[in-house]
Amino acid sequence: MAGGGAKVASHGAFQGENPLDYALPLIILQICLVIVVTRGLAYLLRPLRQPRVIAEIIGGILLGPSALGRSTTFLDAVFPARSMVVLDTLANLGLLFFLFLVGLELDLNAIRRTGKKALAISLSGIAVPFAIGIGTSFAFRATLPGLQDSPKAPFLVFMGVALSITAFPVLARILTELKLLTTDLGRMAMSAAAVDDVTAWILLALAIALSGTGSPIISLWVLLTAVGFVAAVFVLLRPLLAWMARRSPEGEPVKEVYIVATLALVLAAGFVTDVIGIHALFGAFMVGIVVPKDGPFAGVLLEKVEELISGLFLPLYFVSSGLKTNVATIRGAKSWGLLVLVILNACVGKIGGAVGTCLLVKIPFREAITIGFLMNTKGLVELVVLNIGRDRKVLNDEAFAIMVLMALFTTFITTPIVMAVYKPARPSASLPYKRRTVGGDDVDGELRVLACFHGYRNIPTLLNLVELSRGTRRRLVVYAMHLVELSERSSAISMVHRTRRNALPFFSNNRSSSETTTEVAFEAFQQLSTVRVRPMTAISVLDTIHRDIIDSAASKRAAVVIVPYHKTLQADGSFHSLGSAYHAVNKRVLREAPCSVAILVDRGLGGHSQVAAQNVAFTVSVLFFGGPDDREALAYATRMAEHPGVAVTMSRFQPNRAFPEDGEDVADEAAVEAFKARVAAAVQDGSVRFEEREARTKEEVLETIASLSKCNVFVVGRIPPTAPLVENADELGPVGSYLASAEFKTSASVLVVKRYDPATNPKSMRFDPKARPPVATDVDDEEMGGAGATVVPVPWSPSPSELA
Repeated sequence: MAGGGAKVASHGAFQGENPLDYALPLIILQICLVIVVTRGLAYLLRPLRQPRVIAEIIGGILLGPSALGRSTTFLDAVFPARSMVVLDTLANLGLLFFLFLVGLELDLNAIRRTGKKALAISLSGIAVPFAIGIGTSFAFRATLPGLQDSPKAPFLVFMGVALSITAFPVLARILTELKLLTTDLGRMAMSAAAVDDVTAWILLALAIALSGTGSPIISLWVLLTAVGFVAAVFVLLRPLLAWMARRSPEGEPVKEVYIVATLALVLAAGFVTDVIGIHALFGAFMVGIVVPKDGPFAGVLLEKVEELISGLFLPLYFVSSGLKTNVATIRGAKSWGLLVLVILNACVGKIGGAVGTCLLVKIPFREAITIGFLMNTKGLVELVVLNIGRDRKVLNDEAFAIMVLMALFTTFITTPIVMAVYKPARPSASLPYKRRTVGGDDVDGELRVLACFHGYRNIPTLLNLVELSRGTRRRLVVYAMHLVELSERSSAISMVHRTRRNALPFFSNNRSSSETTTEVAFEAFQQLSTVRVRPMTAISVLDTIHRDIIDSAASKRAAVVIVPYHKTLQADGSFHSLGSAYHAVNKRVLREAPCSVAILVDRGLGGHSQVAAQNVAFTVSVLFFGGPDDREALAYATRMAEHPGVAVTMSRFQPNRAFPEDGEDVADEAAVEAFKARVAAAVQDGSVRFEEREARTKEEVLETIASLSKCNVFVVGRIPPTAPLVENADELGPVGSYLASAEFKTSASVLVVKRYDPATNPKSMRFDPKARPPVATDVDDEEMGGAGATVVPVPWSPSPSELA
C-alpha cells in the first residue's frame, strides 16, 4: 500500500496522501458506491416488479470487468486487487449472518407437514434438473478449455446443484408481489421450495466435500464430521437456544446477553464448519434452523441483525461476485451456444420436472406451468454455489460467467411469465353481491363490513365502532383486516410465512405477544357480541396493497370498506402523517372500491380498551347537508341509533346550493323521513334527536359543529353540497377534513362515508359489468371457502379443506 504500508486510515488529502491507498476509506467508498448503484437499479426495475436480488446481481456485474470495470483506471482506483481481501471478508461475513436469517425463516415443522403433492413436485424439481445438470457438465468440459483439468466428480455435482436450486426467499418475494402467496398455487410452490432449499444445502455440502484436493478417504471424513456437527447442533445447541427462548417471556425485552451469545454461536458454528471443510456458511445456517421460532426470541434476532446485514453488507457479496464475472470471457459461437444450452436445460429440467409431476397429481395445466416457472427462480443461493465452485477451482472464469447469466435470466423471466400465464378468475363471477351500500332496499339484510387497521393500537377503536354498528335487526359480519407493509427486510418474508401458516394477523416487533393479544381481543369480542369478526391480514407493498383491500371486499361481498385515516393521533392531540404512500392507499380505495367506503379518524373511541356491550354509552352526531354521501352516512348512523347504549343526534343543515337540485332534494327528504320512521319504530327511549339547522354561512356551520364537539363520534358524508370548512381539504372532503384538523378541538373520532357509485368508480366495474348490484344469492360465505380463508391476498381457488 503506497506510502502507508499496513496502515488502515490515511492522514488526509492535505497531508499529501491519497485516501484510496488505505483500507478504511477505500472500503467506505466501495460500500457507498455499491448501495447507490444497487438501490438505483432496484428503483428502475420496480415497474417490472423484479425482486431486489435482480438489481443486486446486475449492479455487481456493471461494477465489474463486464462494464465499468473495463476501464482499468476505474478498477484500479475503486476496486484494486489489494482491496479484494477486505471486500470479500466483509461480503462473506454479511453472507454468513444472512444465511443465519435464512435458517430463521425455515421452519422444520412446516417442512415435515408438507403435503404429498408438494413433496412430489419438490423431488421431481430436484432430480430432473440435477440429472440434466450432470449431462450439461459433459458439454461444458468438452467445449470450454481449462475445465478438462478440473476435478470431474465435484464438477458434475456442482452443475447438478446449480440447475436444481430454487431460491426460497426470492420465490416468497415474487409470490407476495403477485398476490399469489396464499392461493393454493402459492402454498404448494412455497412448500416445495422449502424442501428444495434444504435439499440443495445438503447436496452443496456433498459437492464441497468432494471438491477437496485430498484422497476420497479425506472427503469421507469431511462428510462424516459434517454429519456429526449437525447432530451436535440438534443435541447440544438446540436445547441451549430453547432455554434462552424460554427465559425471554412475552411482553418483556429479550436480554442483551442472549442476543450476543446467539450471534457468537453463529460465528463459532461458522468457524467449526470451516475447519471441517464445508464452508462457514453451513454453520450459520444450521444455527438459524434450530433457533425456536415461537415467542419473541427469533423476532428480536431478526430485528437486530437484518437491517445492517441485508441493507449494508449483503450487497457487497453481489459486487464481489460481479467483480469475478467477466462477460467478455464468453467468446465465440460455441461459448454463447453453451449459454443458450444451459438456460434451456435449466428451464427444461426445472420447469419440465415440476410440470410433469403437477399433471400427474391432477393439477390443471395452466397452474402446472405457473408452478414450473416459479420453481425455476434462482437467487443468492445460486451465487453462493457458483462462488464456492470458482474458489475451489471447479469452475473457471468463463463457466462462472455463463452460470451467473443463466441465474440472472431464469429469475428475471419468472415474474412476467407468471403474470402472463396465470390469471386467476375474478371473484365477481362466482360471488355476486347481495348489497354494495349500507343504505338501499335491503336494509334488513345481512351487512358485511371490511374494516382495515394498521396496528394493534387501532383495535380498541375498531371493535368499539363495530359494537356501535351492530344494530338490532340485521346481522353484521365484520372482516378485520390488518394492513402490513411488505418491505425488503428478511423479517417481512418471515412474517408472510407465519401469517400464511397460522391464519392470524401478524404484528411486527414482538410477534407472539401481539398475536396472542390480538387473537384474544377478537375472540373475546365475538363471545360477548352477536357480531361475527374474522381476522385477516394483507401483507403487500404500499403501492399495491389497495388491490388486496379491493379484491377482498369483492370476494367477501362487503357493503362498506372502513379504512384508517393516513394520520395518527399524537399525545398532544395533533395528527402525524404516516406518509404520502398511506395517503395514496386511501385515495385508490376511494376511487376503485366496488362498494361504499368509510374513512375512520381514530381519536381513541372508548379509550384504549374495548367497551363491553352492556357498558356502551356513546353519543353520535350526524351532520347531514344532503347528497348521496350524506344519505349513506345517515344509513350507517341508523344502525348506530338502534343500539340501546348509543344516543344519536342528527343535525340537518338547510341546502346551500346555488341551483336547487330537485332530484337530490327529493332523495334527501326521503332519506331523512326513512331515518325518522325507522328510529321511531326501533327506539322508544328518546335517545335519538333530530335538529333542523339554519346555518347557511361557514361561520354558522362551524358554530353548530362546535356545539356538538363533546360527542364520541361524528358521522358525515365525504362530499356534501357545502363550501369547504378548511383550506386544502384532503380525502376526507370539505367537512371531514375540518373535523380532523387541528383547528377543531375535540376528542371525538370521525367516520367519513362515501357512497358507492359506479359512475364515479369506473374501475370498480370490473367487479360489476352491469354497473349495478346483481341479484342476491343464498350462497353463504362458508360455502365459498371464506370460513378458513383468513389471510389475504384473496385465495381465488379455495382449497378442499376450506370448502369442506
